[in-house]
Amino acid sequence: MRALTLAMAAATVAAVIAACGSDGRAATTSTSNAGDGSATAPAAPARTPRVSTLARNLSVPWGLAFLPGGDALIGERNSGRILRLARGSHRPKAVMRIADADNDGGEGGLLGLAVSPRYRRDRLVYAYVTTRTDNRIVRFHLGGAVHPILTGLRRGPIHDGGGLAFGPDGRLYAGVGDTGDSGLSQDRGARNGKILRMNPDGSAPPDNPFAGSLVWTLGHRNVQGFAWDAKGRMWASEFGQNRFDEVNLIRKGRNYGWPVVEGRGSTDGGRFTNPVATWATSAASPSGAAIVGSRLYLGALQGRDVLRLQLRGTSARKLSPLLRGRYGRLRRVARAPDGSLWVTTSNRDGRGEPRRGDDRILRVRL
Repeated sequence: MRALTLAMAAATVAAVIAACGSDGRAATTSTSNAGDGSATAPAAPARTPRVSTLARNLSVPWGLAFLPGGDALIGERNSGRILRLARGSHRPKAVMRIADADNDGGEGGLLGLAVSPRYRRDRLVYAYVTTRTDNRIVRFHLGGAVHPILTGLRRGPIHDGGGLAFGPDGRLYAGVGDTGDSGLSQDRGARNGKILRMNPDGSAPPDNPFAGSLVWTLGHRNVQGFAWDAKGRMWASEFGQNRFDEVNLIRKGRNYGWPVVEGRGSTDGGRFTNPVATWATSAASPSGAAIVGSRLYLGALQGRDVLRLQLRGTSARKLSPLLRGRYGRLRRVARAPDGSLWVTTSNRDGRGEPRRGDDRILRVRL
């Protein structure tokens, strides 16, 4: 009887995990992959960082980007509003609303934000948006009309992706989730389950790995964050399913294995690329990513942490995390112009336990 009861409990847990979206898994008992190229034991605990609250009472802040003068743009996933937080201020002001943004109780809505590298000249801001019909990338002047540059990305109740950033090459990169249909990730003709690379107008650059295609890398489940180091190398966070969340070193045209491989596994003779670091899904759910100096910081939703990696060339070593359990679910992280780290909470997303003042923007002095 006891064995039967335990088996039924295990089956129930597995069903809950399978039903959860990438942001809100049930806890698992997986441990970090012992074959991971990163250190198997974290470094000594970090000193307690100095944290201040820059803004309160926000509606699931998802996108976060900085204008050249130091003001911050904040996108609220559920409301579709874009707020501007002036440098030195604690009172963000709404500057516009993307009316087509549709959350519909899922993981979509107004997601990533990116500021044009030529903003002083073109004044353009970009956003990754879930509408009632698709996921798309749009651009606009603050307070002006919204113009799509890429439409027709499949939307779903889970795994909409949403990572959006300009790389040092001036191209726009987008993390597009598999929307729960893992077969799309290995289909090179599909744009879901991919990292896309495009010109600022949405067209395919001629040096992309597959002629005429926006696909930069494939075999992804749900990429929401990426950042570039001082050498121009691209690092991306990735939600796993039941076992391992990942950080990948992104290289042109590579296949990162999902759904054939989760975490480290067989490369099938070089067909797949293994992650640089993994965590148990109960400890991570990594969303936003930022690099400050030689360290990579990741917002951890399930882990309620800011995870840290020390980057050394093309390898990474795990460091002890910051803010463990202090502020609930943590999503976006961004390097501010002054070198501090900005972090958004995500406690009002339907999966957290909101506290008074949530959701908020935190400033962490490193």
